[in-house]
Amino acid sequence: MGYCAIDFGTSNSAIASSAGADEASPPVPGGPLVLAPVEAGALTLPTAIFQHAEDGTRAFGRAAIAAYTEGHEGRLLRSLKSILGSRLVDESIHMGDGMVVRYLDLITSFLAHLKTQAERASGAVLDEVMLGRPVRFHDDDDLADAAAEDALARAARAAGFRDVAFQYEPIAAALDYESGLHREELVFVADIGGGTSDFSVIRLGPERARHADRSADVLANAGLHTAGTDFDARIELWGILPLLGYQSTGPTGRTVPHRVYFDLSTWHLVNSLYLPKRIAEIEQMRYFYGEERLHRRLMRALRLRMGHTLLGQAEEAKITVAGGADARIDLGALEEGLWSLLAEDRLLDALGEPIERITRIARRTVEDAGIKPAEVDAIYFTGGSTGLGFLTGQLAALFPAARPVFGERFASVATGLGIAALQRFGSPGAGARPRPRQST
Repeated sequence: MGYCAIDFGTSNSAIASSAGADEASPPVPGGPLVLAPVEAGALTLPTAIFQHAEDGTRAFGRAAIAAYTEGHEGRLLRSLKSILGSRLVDESIHMGDGMVVRYLDLITSFLAHLKTQAERASGAVLDEVMLGRPVRFHDDDDLADAAAEDALARAARAAGFRDVAFQYEPIAAALDYESGLHREELVFVADIGGGTSDFSVIRLGPERARHADRSADVLANAGLHTAGTDFDARIELWGILPLLGYQSTGPTGRTVPHRVYFDLSTWHLVNSLYLPKRIAEIEQMRYFYGEERLHRRLMRALRLRMGHTLLGQAEEAKITVAGGADARIDLGALEEGLWSLLAEDRLLDALGEPIERITRIARRTVEDAGIKPAEVDAIYFTGGSTGLGFLTGQLAALFPAARPVFGERFASVATGLGIAALQRFGSPGAGARPRPRQST
């Protein structure tokens, strides 16, 4: 038997396992865990599932996205982590041909797939797991937050794990950073991924790592349910969906209903728009539109099941503009010659509100820690969205004396969770770390 650590992310996931892994995998600092290859040698996996309509089989990660883009009949599901703590988690989704699957069972199958891949690499049965979790699954809702952790624990047990523990993702990132330190530092950790932005203020160093109880070193944790997928939604709403009628007006001057556009720009709600009942309802909305062509484009997007494609185009445009170039979004599949241009000023306008929310919570985390920003020695960035320079630049500006350090965006949390798993499940002399949360 063995143990492992899973970073189940909104956009990407990874697993570190304890026994006999491939030598090509990088070792987790401080212990025998390594990041397991999860797909064609890759150490991270897009959090995506595609269920084939023909035979009910499932593809995961890049294979799932490829099945969707290649036009296979079936359902693509992404951003499944976002449903944790919501009423959707125990509800079912229609997968085609009369097949109905519960959302939580889909999460279970994804965790089981990670487990199988790690067991194949390690040659050991893995029955203990350290799971990462955001500081807040849900903003200002303790009941929903507790329900989200409980649902994830249920999914992990159903996937075959006997013992389940949790650690905050920014604390895991801090452990990853601490493994390379040679002196003590006061560190602000910014873990900004696909679904959540999480922050910790923590004292780290080689001597502190030896202590049995690290709770006094953690000065503050905070987080909010705003991150990369919210950026994608805003970009789609600002830069793409107006061409499909978003915020347009009808013959009477009233704005057309918004709900269809919000669902179309939310990864885990897109599939709900393809149900025959929803299609019929949206078809009847044509009378609300002053320009018939806008409604016609919307209906074509739904009938071609282009929801995930449009979100993917928004995500690609975000990355292109963040890299310093304007993004031309090709919408020719909806109407010949149709396209949209996203430039930096438009991107910053679209993301201004969520970035301000993120910055506000970061500032509050420092206040909760009872320190001054100038006291912070380093700011440690991890998570996929920290690839956006305008975001990290705004956060770094909060800490004038701090040294910006960029971790491995898609693997730092999994690496740190591996260290936490070593302390929780490994030998007593494996080293002391901030105490993980034990699942109930």
